[in-house]
Amino acid sequence: MYTPKKCSTSTTIAEGNKREMAVTSDHIRDKLTKELAAVHVDVEDTSPNRCAASYKVLVVSSQFEGKPLLQRHRMVNTCLAEELKEIHAFEQKTLTPEQWDKQKSQ
Repeated sequence: MYTPKKCSTSTTIAEGNKREMAVTSDHIRDKLTKELAAVHVDVEDTSPNRCAASYKVLVVSSQFEGKPLLQRHRMVNTCLAEELKEIHAFEQKTLTPEQWDKQKSQ
């Protein structure tokens, strides 16, 4: 029988000798915005108790122009490499600004 682990309100990661930082929705949003020059980022903590173990993200960036879906996802995964070590589940949707505008108008 599967029993989900209990967790705290945020997960902490260690980055070598750098100070530890919490993996939060805000942290993920800020990092994706900065490193991928994203014009829009939605981050939802989908963990049962909002305990930072599972996230769903939407990233809109012009850096995705002309890139296939797999390459876009690899870009996001590379950006969040340290954070993904601590996250149990991660779902992502990656769009260009043009795709985002089309989706919003539907």
